[in-house]
Amino acid sequence: MQTPEPPVEQRSEARVHHRAEPRAEQRSVIILGSTGSIGTQALDVVDGAPHRFRVTALSAGGGNLGPLALQAVRTRAEAVGIADGSIDELRSLVNAAAAAEGVPHYEPELFGGPDASTRIAAWNGPSGPADVVLNGITGSIGLGPTLAALASGATLALANKESLIVGGSLVTGAAAPGQIVPVDSEHSAIAQCLRAGRADEVERLILTASGGPFRGRSREELKHVTPAEALNHPTWDMGKVVTTNSATLVNKGLELIEAHLLFGVALEAIDVVVHPQSVVHSMVQFADGSVIAQASPPDMRLPIALGLGWPDRVAHAAKPCDWSQATAWTFEPLDARAFPAVDLAKDAAKQGSTFPAVFNAANEEAVEAFHDGRIGFLDIVDTVEAVLSEHVGSSEMSVETVLAAEGWARKRAHERLAS
Repeated sequence: MQTPEPPVEQRSEARVHHRAEPRAEQRSVIILGSTGSIGTQALDVVDGAPHRFRVTALSAGGGNLGPLALQAVRTRAEAVGIADGSIDELRSLVNAAAAAEGVPHYEPELFGGPDASTRIAAWNGPSGPADVVLNGITGSIGLGPTLAALASGATLALANKESLIVGGSLVTGAAAPGQIVPVDSEHSAIAQCLRAGRADEVERLILTASGGPFRGRSREELKHVTPAEALNHPTWDMGKVVTTNSATLVNKGLELIEAHLLFGVALEAIDVVVHPQSVVHSMVQFADGSVIAQASPPDMRLPIALGLGWPDRVAHAAKPCDWSQATAWTFEPLDARAFPAVDLAKDAAKQGSTFPAVFNAANEEAVEAFHDGRIGFLDIVDTVEAVLSEHVGSSEMSVETVLAAEGWARKRAHERLAS
């Protein structure tokens, strides 16, 4: 049945209302890892929607102090933190950037040291606590900042999947319902697709994987691939660790664990399918057989914008698909023999406790050894499997037990890699 069209005067009012400013109020945002890939794209999103977002604090590792100083000046961040490097040098660079940008009397509070990002995540400055903390740090060092952001009451836009994976129940137990919004493109896609039905109607989650640079190769063909080849990802521009994890499909294993923790779906009800075009970012299968997919050209600005603005969308955050051009999307089953990392991650998640933390830590050590030329490509996941086989999980979960398990895993991986 068609709904009758409203009277002319009502249609006019509706048009005026449609043209009005978005209903979402401006949100204050803290960006952790601001000089990395996620951080710089997040600043692009903020810059493109100044009525929606403003930055109150930034943190970075400290390897790019010049760009960080310029980011601070351009956003007028109230606080800036670095894990490594000289605070005096950062202050000097901030002063120079402020002078070059014509910004007088700009003096942000500066933090340094390993806990700088944790302190920034909990920043409560002149403008008050942040509405959103974007954790764009790479690696399990993001656990402290993740917990600090949750404790602050801010929405956590989570790109740092490792902190959720190694923290497990520590993180989920610290989060209020809806407080964590995923920024990984796959989990952002699932969050969007889940809007199509009730929780009790969800049957399966389907994570898509590009297949990385070695899609279609057999295990035998992977024996002699080089670090340069592993970093030649066909779709995404990411850092060394994440790009290598995509080549081994460790990244997809981590994302499977993340999906299990974020959405409360059983591990047996989460599948991985290879989709080389990277346009369908993930799917949800419902009880009636319907599958809802989220599709968009590969651009991290879209899930970042959703992470900052959730549940509201940010207009023009990314370009949509061009339906005037002929295209084809293909889907292939995962070759578990050539890429056993997904099954290994699922086994680690089933064991729970500190096993996912050991999986992640051993992998990080093996990736470094691979890029140093000390081991071959296949040795990365083989090392992770060997370290996991020796691990005895902790009977309780705490930050201390997670850190201890990680320390043990790194030490054991080093010993194996040395031999």
